[in-house]
Amino acid sequence: MKQQILLTGASGFVGQALARACLAQDVALICPSRLPLDWQDADMRNPIVSDMSADTDWSAHLQGVDVVIHSAARVHVMQETASDPLAQFRAVNVHASLQLARQAAAAGVRQFIYLSSVKVNGEATLPGHPYTADDQPLPQDAYGISKMEAEQALLQLAQTTGMAVTIIRPPLVYGPGVKANFLSMLRMVRRGLPLPLGSIRNQRSFVYLGNLVDLVLHCRLNEAARNQVFLASDGRDLSTTELLRLCAQALQVKSRLLPFPAALLTLAASMLGKRNVADRLCQSLQVDISKTRKLLAWSPPYTIEQGLQATAAAILVE
Repeated sequence: MKQQILLTGASGFVGQALARACLAQDVALICPSRLPLDWQDADMRNPIVSDMSADTDWSAHLQGVDVVIHSAARVHVMQETASDPLAQFRAVNVHASLQLARQAAAAGVRQFIYLSSVKVNGEATLPGHPYTADDQPLPQDAYGISKMEAEQALLQLAQTTGMAVTIIRPPLVYGPGVKANFLSMLRMVRRGLPLPLGSIRNQRSFVYLGNLVDLVLHCRLNEAARNQVFLASDGRDLSTTELLRLCAQALQVKSRLLPFPAALLTLAASMLGKRNVADRLCQSLQVDISKTRKLLAWSPPYTIEQGLQATAAAILVE
């Protein structure tokens, strides 16, 4: 009998890649969503759920399910408009997640894999001092706080129900179909726009979509993953300058990076009300995946170069 997996968020960037990878491993996949998915497969069911809240009844979709992979979330947004962002994040990321997890445990689901975020750890690190999976959480915004609270509640639920919980915290995820700032950066590089980012000496961790998906599926019914928190990355950190040069190579264009002091860049961005953008470009944010490697006997199957080439290939056909 095929293993049954319930996957939330299958319409999203990460969720869709997870769904396709699950199907490639010959499992029976259940992908609840608010609207019908724009792609289907013979081994996939796509039941329609009205919403994802603290009142959602998942029971009809959890019968016979072995593993739940929960990737749906209210995601971090750059321009928040909610009057009470934390309440909005908690409603989906904490209360709705716990509703699903409690019903999963009651239905006999053996493992609940929760896609969290490095924002639970914090926003920045000193170069050479990466976050570890067992560091004290220090979330700085409403999104990170909600993810931390969900993690803590899920691990407590695991202790009282016996359902194994596995938590994975990725940093920025890139790959074919990536949106937002990473896509904007790729398009600027492709156009050959001169960028004042030729002398940034920070260090940042990233994770290619294929590596994250491989890690999630590696954790599936893995006893070593039981009730653990793992960080994810490509296993090699880059400065913003190095990343842009590799992007240019992948896009088959000349890199046009101008040397400009990071301190002046940050000052200029602050004057334009874009300090948060400068911080992401100039600050370090590193994660240490040694626990992930050792406990799970896992290594990223794709290099950064391979990940960027796959990402660029999707851009080049635009």
